[in-house]
Amino acid sequence: MILTETRGRVGIVTIDRHERRNALDLAHVQDLRESVDGLLSEQVRSIVITGAGSSFCSGADLGGVYGPGFRDALYSALDVISSAPVPVIAAVNGPAIGAGTQVAIACDLRVAAPSARFAIPTARNGLAVDPWTIRRLALVAGGGPARAMLLGCEQYSDSRAYQVGLVDRLGTFHDAVEWAEDLATAAPLTLAYSKAALESMFEPRPWGEDLDRDFAAVWESEDVEEGVRARMEKRKPDFKGR
Repeated sequence: MILTETRGRVGIVTIDRHERRNALDLAHVQDLRESVDGLLSEQVRSIVITGAGSSFCSGADLGGVYGPGFRDALYSALDVISSAPVPVIAAVNGPAIGAGTQVAIACDLRVAAPSARFAIPTARNGLAVDPWTIRRLALVAGGGPARAMLLGCEQYSDSRAYQVGLVDRLGTFHDAVEWAEDLATAAPLTLAYSKAALESMFEPRPWGEDLDRDFAAVWESEDVEEGVRARMEKRKPDFKGR
């Protein structure tokens, strides 16, 4: 099952399928998408995605990978995560293999525990990931590490992933939640704009009117004035996202 909860303005999504080391089948990727959508409808300011037990996600459930609709459902879930207008943090508490690494890189930020491992072993099982995943992995971790994982069948530990930039921080689930809580106090319009601009690097397309509009909205928002007031009053700003 996919569990969700809210802690203040932070939403938490937990992949909980112990008997399969949190492997994803069709039902679970559909539930993952719905869980993230549901939290966004509750207007959370940040989201943490993690796995129950000792695994983050051991990949796609190979018993169902060839079933109708699985790939479409998986990529739909990844799109919801990557396009969410709030920061999404992957708390990688254990192995993130195949689809697990895909979920992790769909998130904006990654926190890895000592037991975290990253791999996309498609060359070992005759499958393939889509160009979006390959491009995103190369832009997040670098071309060399992406080649090592996809062509050299390398598995990256938490420390190695941190060295190459695949992981942003080393720490536990609780560290990830603390980071998410801190980000939930940041200016939401600024975060949403910055995320959209960064996402445009992963999806080749012109800058476009949407980003121009979002850029202008940040500078015209009440949050800009609140930031100025907070600096003058030497306090933490209380951003409203408007």
